[in-house]
Amino acid sequence: MEFHQLRYVCAVAETGSFSRAAERCQVAQPSLSQQVLKLEEDLGVKLFDRLGRSVSLTEAGRAFVPHARSILHQMEEARSSVADKGADIRGSVAVGVIPTVAPYLMPRYTAAFAKKYPEAKLRIVEETTPILVESLRDLSIDLAILALPLRHKDLELFPLRTEPLFAVLPKDHPHAAAESLALKDLRGESFVMLRDGHCFRDLSLAACTHARITPNIAFESGQFSSLVGMVAAGVGVSLVPEMAVDRNSGCRYVRLSDARATRTIVAAVLRGRSFNRVQKAFLAGIKS
Repeated sequence: MEFHQLRYVCAVAETGSFSRAAERCQVAQPSLSQQVLKLEEDLGVKLFDRLGRSVSLTEAGRAFVPHARSILHQMEEARSSVADKGADIRGSVAVGVIPTVAPYLMPRYTAAFAKKYPEAKLRIVEETTPILVESLRDLSIDLAILALPLRHKDLELFPLRTEPLFAVLPKDHPHAAAESLALKDLRGESFVMLRDGHCFRDLSLAACTHARITPNIAFESGQFSSLVGMVAAGVGVSLVPEMAVDRNSGCRYVRLSDARATRTIVAAVLRGRSFNRVQKAFLAGIKS
C-alpha cells in the first residue's frame, strides 16, 4: 500500500470520477486507474463500483476511505511538524461553507488568505449543512462554516459573527419606508423562501413560528438572488441575513425587530482532531 494510492482513492471518492481525480492529482488517468486497481488487488476487495462513466464507493470503499484520509492527514501533519519554522507555511486546507454564507464571506477572506500564505493550498466546498457535517466526520474537509443551531456533540464550534435578519420588500410595500418592523407585521403576506435542505429556511420558519405567523410560501429557490428577484417582481416578501443585503437589487430591506431574528455563524471542526500549520492558520484568521 502506497501513499499515492491512498491519495488517488480519496480523489476518486471525492470527485466521483477517475478522470476528474486524475486532473486533481495531476497524473494520467490510466496510471491512476491502474494504481487504484492494484490497491484493490492488494486489499482483496473492490473499493469502487464502475458502472459505465459512473463511479461509486462499495461498502468496503466507504469503510476504507475515512482511514485513508486519516493516514494522509497524519502524513501532512508530520511534514508540517518538521518544516523549517522560518519558512513559508505550506500544506493544504479544505473548507466547507453553506451556500447562504459562501458568496458573501469567502471571496474576501480567500483572497486575503492566499495573499498572506501563497504557498498554502486552499480548497472551498459549498454544500448544505448535513453534507458538510458528514464531510467533517469522514475527514474530507478540515473545517466548516455553518450557522446555528447545531446539535452535534462531536463538533467543536467557534463563533464568528452574529447578524440581524432583514425583511425584503417590494419598493411599493406599505412597510418599505420603515426603519424596522416585526415579523407579525408581515402576517398574511406571500413569502418566497429557500427550499428544504437550507438551514436558513429552518431559521426563517422558526422565527415566524415564534412570532406566531404561518408564512404562505409562494416560491422556493436555492439562492438568495432568485428570491430577491421574485420580491422585486412583486411575487411576495422574503427574509435574508445582513450579509445578503443588496441595496441595488430594486427591493427595500427593513431590519426585523424580533429578538430572535438573528443568525450566528460559526466555524466547526471535528472535536479532538489535530491540525497542520495551514489549517491552524486558516482557523485563526477566520476567527479574527
